Amino acid sequence: MKRLLIVIAPLMLAIAGTAGASDLPEYSLVVKNHVYQPSELKVPAGTKFKIIVHNEDATPEEFESTDFNREKIVFPNSSITVYVGPLHAGSYVFFGDFHRDTANGRLIAE
Repeated sequence: MKRLLIVIAPLMLAIAGTAGASDLPEYSLVVKNHVYQPSELKVPAGTKFKIIVHNEDATPEEFESTDFNREKIVFPNSSITVYVGPLHAGSYVFFGDFHRDTANGRLIAE
């Protein structure tokens, strides 16, 4: 019985993790002309969520935040999913590392 649990337990966790990811609140950001649209996202505090980042530019961008420790490249005309949280109530900055002068935004967890 212990051997069966050792084999089945990781499989059950993997299945539960996959099902849970699709149930997360989802928010969208678009990078266009090296600017994040919208530049401000309101998200629930204390809840894990996902952000879909769509890059409509012809050059890559890097979605980055030192406030919530994420860094991921978004290739031209493609999308990425970034999992965030749960966050405490507050304001969290994100930016496009390749165009820091224009690609700026923040999450407001409330």
